[in-house]
Amino acid sequence: MPKIELLQMGAYPAGDEVALNAEYVVHRYFEVPDTAAQKAAFLAKVAPHVRAIATRGDLGAPASLINALPALEVISVYGVGYDAVDLPAARARGIRVTNTPDVLTGDVADLAVAMWLMARRRLAEAEVWARSGDWSGAGFPLTRRAFGGRAGILGLGRIGRAIGERLVGFGMAVSYSSRTEKPTPGWVYRPDPVALAAGCDVLFVATAATAQTRHVVNAPVLAALGPQGVLVNISRAANVDEQALLAALRAGTLGGAALDVFDGEPNYNPAFRDVPGLVMLPHIGSATQETRKAMGQLMRDNLAAHFAGQPLLTPVV
Repeated sequence: MPKIELLQMGAYPAGDEVALNAEYVVHRYFEVPDTAAQKAAFLAKVAPHVRAIATRGDLGAPASLINALPALEVISVYGVGYDAVDLPAARARGIRVTNTPDVLTGDVADLAVAMWLMARRRLAEAEVWARSGDWSGAGFPLTRRAFGGRAGILGLGRIGRAIGERLVGFGMAVSYSSRTEKPTPGWVYRPDPVALAAGCDVLFVATAATAQTRHVVNAPVLAALGPQGVLVNISRAANVDEQALLAALRAGTLGGAALDVFDGEPNYNPAFRDVPGLVMLPHIGSATQETRKAMGQLMRDNLAAHFAGQPLLTPVV
């Protein structure tokens, strides 16, 4: 039988590229020159035969692309986030959507805790100071204690829960906010993000990005977190009002922040480079060899299940 044809939206690690090419006829959309005419000509050529899209969480699949592929049956997302996929457009045509949850939970939670420690103990600044070779004077400035404080988690899905479990080992009092209260013995549920922020020293943002959560971390939330509080965003950039965050950091009304995601990345707002109290990471929450291998396998397993007429392993739609 001829191989199924697939549209690939972005690059994957080399091993995943090899495996995908072995199983499918892969049309590499991301290698087409980025002009409207060339993209349109490419799609016109391959669209009648493309039955699947392989994409990434940051790239997704817009409605215009979905509607340009008449034979499309399934969209498989390499990543846990699927907010960049136009779900209403997929639902309207009965197109299945899958993602890769669970396999990246541990790495993302680990990084969230590391980001908190970096911000709280000013580790990046201390490393630069140590490398400078000038250890004269009074030494590196004192920082703030991390363990034994109060942690708030905005969004208690798989990743949020894993962050909380790790923080218990630091002797933290854990509170959380989510759409509904969940069975979490010893943890405090707060339905209001402002109340959550007011009752914690560090606020972890781990909620999915939806129209309802856009800028859920806004000026009132940051004000409630306060001049000693730290914000850690391990979710999606859209969940945080970046202008409000920049203003709070510049004014000193927020103690610090650690971000793994930015609006428009990689072309993020250059103003972030010059604000005090900020840890910046290049969207590496799931970026370990083990997790990326598992993500690629799950993405392909979902595709294989669909085309074999079997239940999807991790369906979104």
